[in-house]
Amino acid sequence: MLSSPIEEIKNRLDILEVVGSYIKLQKAGQNYRARCPFHSEKKPSFFVSPARQIWHCFGCQKGGDIFAFVKEIEGVEFGDALRILAQKAGIELKRQDPKLKTERSRLYEICELACRFFEKQMEESSVGKEAKSYLLARGIKPESLKKWRLGYAPDVWQGLSDFLTTRGYSQEEIQKAGLGLTSEKGSFFDRFRGRIIFPIFDLNSQVVGFGGRVFKSDDPAKYINTPATLLYDKSRILYGLDKAKVEIRKKESCVLVEGYIDAIMCHQAGFENAVATSGTALTSFQLKILKRYSDNLITAFDMDPAGDSATKRGIDLAQAQGFNIRVVLMPEGKDPADIISENPAEWQKRVEDGKNIYQFYFDTTFSRLDAKSSQGKKDIAKIILPILKKIPNKIEQSHWIQELARRLGVKEEVIEEELRKTSVVLPETFQEEEVAPPLSPKSRREMLEERIASLVLKNPVENFRLIGEENLAYFSPKIQNILTGKFVPEDADFVDYLSLKREVEEEEIDCRSEIQTCLREIKTLEIKDKLNEICRELKKAEEEKDSERADSLIQQFNQLSNKLLNL
Repeated sequence: MLSSPIEEIKNRLDILEVVGSYIKLQKAGQNYRARCPFHSEKKPSFFVSPARQIWHCFGCQKGGDIFAFVKEIEGVEFGDALRILAQKAGIELKRQDPKLKTERSRLYEICELACRFFEKQMEESSVGKEAKSYLLARGIKPESLKKWRLGYAPDVWQGLSDFLTTRGYSQEEIQKAGLGLTSEKGSFFDRFRGRIIFPIFDLNSQVVGFGGRVFKSDDPAKYINTPATLLYDKSRILYGLDKAKVEIRKKESCVLVEGYIDAIMCHQAGFENAVATSGTALTSFQLKILKRYSDNLITAFDMDPAGDSATKRGIDLAQAQGFNIRVVLMPEGKDPADIISENPAEWQKRVEDGKNIYQFYFDTTFSRLDAKSSQGKKDIAKIILPILKKIPNKIEQSHWIQELARRLGVKEEVIEEELRKTSVVLPETFQEEEVAPPLSPKSRREMLEERIASLVLKNPVENFRLIGEENLAYFSPKIQNILTGKFVPEDADFVDYLSLKREVEEEEIDCRSEIQTCLREIKTLEIKDKLNEICRELKKAEEEKDSERADSLIQQFNQLSNKLLNL
């Protein structure tokens, strides 16, 4: 039933366009390569084939078409991947029976309807219009209000939930979307009331959650956010990344700010590579996503090198993951939105003059402490040494060791000795990320069979002669079909994978010699397996005192051993 839209989507969307919207691809011969977004690696083993419209990682063994990629990277089911790609392709899918829709799809619909409800409240309600005037006075332009879909939640108990229930959604679904709450007495009410609403989007600009800023209310909580839901996890989402990802790749840098309004004002001022952490510390998941687009971060929030704040831990995590970090120096008591609204040119200059993170730590620490007194030197070293200890690149670390020695007026050897005594603990989230990815290892025999099949596909007739009909029995049925050119349509994806594997491993080799070597090793493995099996049977025969069976097995063992020696 869905084959028609699937084929239409594949015809309209190029895999390079789809994958390239998530990760940075580099040309590698007739294919493209990148560091795999699904496991931690230093050497790129993720390849995309535009000719075959497939991708494959030779590290974690994941691969497939555009649907498989979107399912994997977005963490969604096939139906959701279909909807995401249909939207990219500009294809309208036929309406489904509501009973057949996934829970995730229902939550997406609820969030989208809630967003429209809040937008309408800002435009039409009296208090909503006041909220709009407040935002305009903050410097946000009308076009930005529409672009970021800002809204207002009326200060009533069940305004949104009543609206959603009339559209066929249950209170349970509304609560699962993070938009409703149930009191201890059992009454149901809206989570967001009397607040300016900032919709939060996923990478495909679908609404997944909301942030609410208090407006004309006595609520002590200035901001509240959607709790963790099936769609929204604050540790995995950066506000504005859906709008900034292309520009981040173009400018090869990402500006990190703290608040929703900061991000909006940055975009408005031409810094469309800005995203907001929304008041949370940077997490390993967020950094992994940013790594797809750029290794360069420009931070614009308060950082104290001497403290142990969540912000500092997030920056430590980014440094440990190899990001290049610069710091925008902020005036006392001002945030990016304040500077941009007063003087956009000043903001631009501050970004351009951003300091290297280590230079920032040095300057900040030395400006507060006395580098001439013995106590001051000791206090400075106590702050700076743990920072130097975490620098992953030894050449860069050596540079800053020299700088610290120079500014403290001591020998480098002294700094190095103290550095060896300094112990640091990496953030827990970073340690978790460094756990080796779950791989799907293939046996040596499977790898040899695939190698031969990929070489035969390069020149089917000539290279198959090097194997010969008599040796087909050594291969699995699927590989036999590929070697003889009789593979079925179900094997098409596997054939594409083998062809990509051959291209990735392309090298000047003697195909005859390579095929014969691999075939000889396959035969060796099979004989060894049979010898092991005979040993097990022989042990059993000896235990049962079956001498006739034992003699026969010994004879078979000797024959196979001689065959192995003659290979």
